[in-house]
Amino acid sequence: MKDYELSILFHPDLEMNLDPALEKVKKLIEGNGGKIIKEEADGKKRLSYKINGQEFAVYRYYDVQLPADAPQKLSSVLGITDEVLRALIVRVDARKAKYEARRKEHAAEEPAENKEEA
Repeated sequence: MKDYELSILFHPDLEMNLDPALEKVKKLIEGNGGKIIKEEADGKKRLSYKINGQEFAVYRYYDVQLPADAPQKLSSVLGITDEVLRALIVRVDARKAKYEARRKEHAAEEPAENKEEA
């Protein structure tokens, strides 16, 4: 299984009752043999351009592990789901993820070192 980032823009009218749509996405991921590692809610935001006549969308991000054939299936199903305005699945580059983790770790250590010098 490989790591992927899944970004979904939900219809803004679902903001108050997003749970059924989120459950549908969860079942879709798990039904295709995937596993949700992390889920982030970014709230309702204005879009850069209208999508299906909508100026706002509710943003959700997932870090998932999927088998090789699952991203295409997910993309197809999410593309025709009424609750979803847009969905994007991107494979995570393992080397880049390790680099970013080391960079964040190093950045967190620097302020502590600077305080000791003062």
